[in-house]
Amino acid sequence: MNEHEKINYVEFPARDIEATKVFFTKAFGWSFVDYGPDYTAFSDEGLNGGFFRADLSSSAKNGSALIVFYSNDLKQTQAKVEEAGGTILQPIYSFPGGRRFHFSDPGDNEFAVWSEPEK
Repeated sequence: MNEHEKINYVEFPARDIEATKVFFTKAFGWSFVDYGPDYTAFSDEGLNGGFFRADLSSSAKNGSALIVFYSNDLKQTQAKVEEAGGTILQPIYSFPGGRRFHFSDPGDNEFAVWSEPEK
C-alpha cells in the first residue's frame, strides 16, 4: 500500500545481480522481477525495493542506512544466510532489547537480523 510521505521503496547496489538474486532467494525465499539487465526488483518482503548494477556497496560503517530484518529464530536465520553464501560480519550478540547479527550479501551490502532476547 502506498502511503503519503511514508518510506515506500529501497534500492541497493549490486556488483552481480544474478548472484544477489540467488542469495536472497536461497536465504529468504524472495522472488524478483527483472527490468532489463541492470535492475531487478523485489516486493512483499516488508518493504519493496530493488537492486541496481553498480560497483559500490552499502555499509553502516561508511554511513549508509542499515536495513534490519526480524527473525523468530536467529540461529536458524544466521545458518540460512551462511548456507546461501552470505558473510557474517558480526556473529550473534546481545544488545539492549534483543540479539542480532550482521551479514553482507554477495555484493558486500551490509544487513542485520534481530530477535527478542533469549528467555
